[in-house]
Amino acid sequence: MSAALPVNLALLPSWLDPEVILRGLGPFLLPGLCLIIFAECGLLIGFFLPGDSLLFTAGLFVARDFISPSLWLVCLLLTVCAFLGNVVGYYIGEKVGPALFNKPDSRLFKKEHVAKTHEFFEKHGPRAIVLARFVPIVRTFITAIAGVGQMDKRKFFTYSGIGAVLWATGLTVLGYFLGQIEFIHKNLEAMLVLIVLISVIPIIIEYIKARREKRAAQN
Repeated sequence: MSAALPVNLALLPSWLDPEVILRGLGPFLLPGLCLIIFAECGLLIGFFLPGDSLLFTAGLFVARDFISPSLWLVCLLLTVCAFLGNVVGYYIGEKVGPALFNKPDSRLFKKEHVAKTHEFFEKHGPRAIVLARFVPIVRTFITAIAGVGQMDKRKFFTYSGIGAVLWATGLTVLGYFLGQIEFIHKNLEAMLVLIVLISVIPIIIEYIKARREKRAAQN
């Protein structure tokens, strides 16, 4: 990356600010981004990473020549990392998931995350692997849940591949083309905040539904 984008994303905390994260990777921007996407999609400690806004900003960086490889090479690398993250997450769930999920809560690992992910998977079935790509936290844990449940590997890998393309390539391409629109570029801060908010909408909806169902059961 040759320079920073001429914007200051003051509304976002630094750990959610995609420009701060990407700029901090320096000459290792693309490898570092690939590692982040891999971790968020497969390693259970990666659930707090802001993958959606990072992908969108990566597309913008490519459009502004702050990332030198071509858009399609960047998309290919990120998509492969997203897919491989799911594969690793599946085998983590299959091998050590039951023992890990039965442990008490820690600062980073909460049983409620697993419970919510399991409910999401039960509700949507195999297509949940695709849908979960666009739901923070859920996209990290659902791969391990699939492994614990020993979901058919061929079906899992197929849906994971579809989800990886739609999510990693889709958001990066979206950032690339929208980032070239002057209005979007001038209001990048608001756009990234909007992406973060849109990402958590499904969680908010599920939370509200769970509250209503709990109240209905009590009555």
